[in-house]
Amino acid sequence: MSIQRYEVGARMSQAVVHGGLVYTAGQVALRAPGTSVREQTTDILNKIDELLATAGSDKAKVLTATIWLSDIATFNEMNEVWDAWVAQGSTPARACVEAKLAAPQFTVEIAVVAVV
Repeated sequence: MSIQRYEVGARMSQAVVHGGLVYTAGQVALRAPGTSVREQTTDILNKIDELLATAGSDKAKVLTATIWLSDIATFNEMNEVWDAWVAQGSTPARACVEAKLAAPQFTVEIAVVAVV
């Protein structure tokens, strides 16, 4: 079975396709660092849309999502953006936890697995 990698870097690929699934790396708001949770979540979900499209998938095919928040008190703010983005009727299994992220300017990180 073939493996396709997208946006390959020295440390990681941003998306990998194998066995009919696309796995994204944890995405942070590289285009909106230091902004509000709302803005970071929007930026991340836009990037996930781009990665899924590149891999031949879309948000309606997301099976699972894992969300990390640097402060769980921002859960509702993140969910406002998530709820507007997620494909109604095709909501994935999801986990959301509080965690210390890689850099202080990032307050949200999201990774998904979707069907291609």
